[in-house]
Amino acid sequence: MNNDIFQDYLLELLQLNSKYDILNVGSALDEIPMSRKIDLVKKMHPYSLTAPSSEKGRWQTRFKDANGNYKIIKAQTEEKLLEKLIPLYFSNSHLEKLTFYNLFEEWIAYKSELAGSPNTITRHKQHYRKYFESSKLHSMKLKQIDSLLLEMECNRIVRDFNLARKEWTNAKTILLGMFEYAVRKKYLAVNPMNEVKILVKYRQVVRKTGKTQTFNTDELAELNHYLDAKFTETGDLAFLAVRMNFYLGLRVGELVALKWSDWEDNTTLHIVREEVREQESNTRYVADHTKTHLDRFVAVPPKAIELLKQIPRQSEYIFVRDGERITSRQIAYVLEKYAERQGIQTKSTHKMRKTYASMLASNGVPLDAIRELLGHTELSTTLGYIYNPLPEKDTYELISKAL
Repeated sequence: MNNDIFQDYLLELLQLNSKYDILNVGSALDEIPMSRKIDLVKKMHPYSLTAPSSEKGRWQTRFKDANGNYKIIKAQTEEKLLEKLIPLYFSNSHLEKLTFYNLFEEWIAYKSELAGSPNTITRHKQHYRKYFESSKLHSMKLKQIDSLLLEMECNRIVRDFNLARKEWTNAKTILLGMFEYAVRKKYLAVNPMNEVKILVKYRQVVRKTGKTQTFNTDELAELNHYLDAKFTETGDLAFLAVRMNFYLGLRVGELVALKWSDWEDNTTLHIVREEVREQESNTRYVADHTKTHLDRFVAVPPKAIELLKQIPRQSEYIFVRDGERITSRQIAYVLEKYAERQGIQTKSTHKMRKTYASMLASNGVPLDAIRELLGHTELSTTLGYIYNPLPEKDTYELISKAL
């Protein structure tokens, strides 16, 4: 067997699954060149390798052992640091003791290292605690979990938590990600989730309608009258921001992160950043990316231009109060106070986006154009934002005219 084939075979033995006696092949590691070992470890290690901040400093990284404890590892050079990691990855204990929860921790650390939303990471952790921490899977060794066991546990979770299809889809995202990660790390040969089927019934949900998901034309007229009056009375730009977003359809985090520099010409806004809330600390900050990490241009119609021209340029941000950037919470508060005053149920800031999309669709704007304006990747996502934004009397008139 030539050296390259031997190395690939040895790696398969070390990482693929527990069928092999890893201890019997451990001594053969000496025959793999150090450069090859370093290359393999560099691909496997999910945490950052941090360069020294001073001339006398050292390279460092962290490693999570089989007991769930983090260890800081340091070395004088990046190469020496990777050499220290070699026995940690090519050891019997790491693969033999790897549990479902250990895998989740490795996967979530890997996800955190990528440029993903902190809120997404927090939701994954919350869903894990809710659905999987009490499951038998939590403490099981990875090598003991097969597709049949997974299928039984998945069906039990759907049944015991009485999940709707969408709720299960959110929870399943964790399993799909974890096991795909395990396959890529060579902990498993195949993803066992590929064979899992949900056989129990999902909880039925009442289909959403335009009445609850949008501000219909009559409601919007009343709301805009309120917003105009409050802005005239107080000069508070939060009222104007809500008014504006029915013309822009932005995520509320994008709305409050708008800067004057984003208004590149008279007819478009360049959407490049968003406010992010760190859920564990409840702090808010502006990140230099959107939710999808893709920028986009949004049309600014004439009525929105009129509103923008009413705003004094007192900060780099468009919407400010007392010199400070207005937050998404303050935008939500405007809608809450309006609903309280009207004696009606509050409609969330997200309903502004759905109203925007529904208004565009009802006036003949092509669906793909709406998708681009909303910043969606898939048209199917956009379709979930479109409802009938007309009150019943207007809908009846259209039906009568059509028939």
